Amino acid sequence: MNIQTMRDSASDPVRSAREWLVVLAKYRDPSLARSLTEVAITLLPFLAITAVAIALLPYSYLAAFALAVVNGGFVVRLFCIQHDCGHASFFANRQLSDWVGRCLGVLTLTPYHVWRRQHAIHHSASGNLDLRGIGDVTTLTVAEYQARSRFGRFMYRVYRSPFVLFGMGPAYIFLIQNRIPFGLMKSGASFWISAMGTNLALALGITALVWAFGWAALFVVVLPTWIVGASIGVWLFYVQHQFEDTHWRRGDEWQLHDAALEGSSHYDLPAPLRWMSANIGIHHVHHLYSRIPFYRLPEVLRDHPILAENQRMTLRESFANARLHLWDESQRKLLSFRNAHALYLPA
Repeated sequence: MNIQTMRDSASDPVRSAREWLVVLAKYRDPSLARSLTEVAITLLPFLAITAVAIALLPYSYLAAFALAVVNGGFVVRLFCIQHDCGHASFFANRQLSDWVGRCLGVLTLTPYHVWRRQHAIHHSASGNLDLRGIGDVTTLTVAEYQARSRFGRFMYRVYRSPFVLFGMGPAYIFLIQNRIPFGLMKSGASFWISAMGTNLALALGITALVWAFGWAALFVVVLPTWIVGASIGVWLFYVQHQFEDTHWRRGDEWQLHDAALEGSSHYDLPAPLRWMSANIGIHHVHHLYSRIPFYRLPEVLRDHPILAENQRMTLRESFANARLHLWDESQRKLLSFRNAHALYLPA
């Protein structure tokens, strides 16, 4: 840390979430050249790796599969760009943002208009115990878990298990659930158009892929890339709101900006992972001011080091936090099943 940074950190006042909004507003303007560059350096390697993996199929399925796994990281980055398009933060022109988002939605198996609405609901209700259900990972309170039958508790444990949450679950969501406007099926024709339009583009693309390169290209290269990308994406989304002192409140106590700042982490990843995940780990700043393009989020932490320490979570700590599953309203902490049983369900 240089002298200037130390001086800035020492003089950076402690602000409320609302006060931070004024400070963060100056970072919202995107650069067209930078945004186009970010698309290019993500999309072109993704396509190149896919092409090389398919070319390797006649020689080694294992080598092709290994490249497909690596390419899952680029799917995550494409999704993060689509994510910024959905927030209208990636391009100043909203129509350009939407069309780039729609096109990327085909590559990420995500109907853009449907996801944009679901994600807006997530942002508007994150941390509100009375508004759970759309765009979030289901989290029960200790009392809700206690009130369930033995079978109900078992099913929640199954749902929160790593195999389901980061394996079967992501595959189901992206491959099956996203084929319909889940949660928005009665909310208007535009969501059905988005889902069916994405499905049509996918069907045409998959048909062309299989016709040109055979079924192995789909099952050894493309499908594993999607599944790996989906699992990484769900992990990132999950762990950035799952830490011991996260923010959950009932409706009468819940406040949008406090929940955004306090209920999202700064997932401080190693530089390569930070690049591949498009700085989505600076999640507390993103939730507080979602109009900041991802490539400007590091500027915020550089200029305001105090934010770099807020809810900071390392990669190692995130694995421990993944074992927290129940919100204790009395202590306002996430607990593991073991701790919850020790405190409230003694043998």
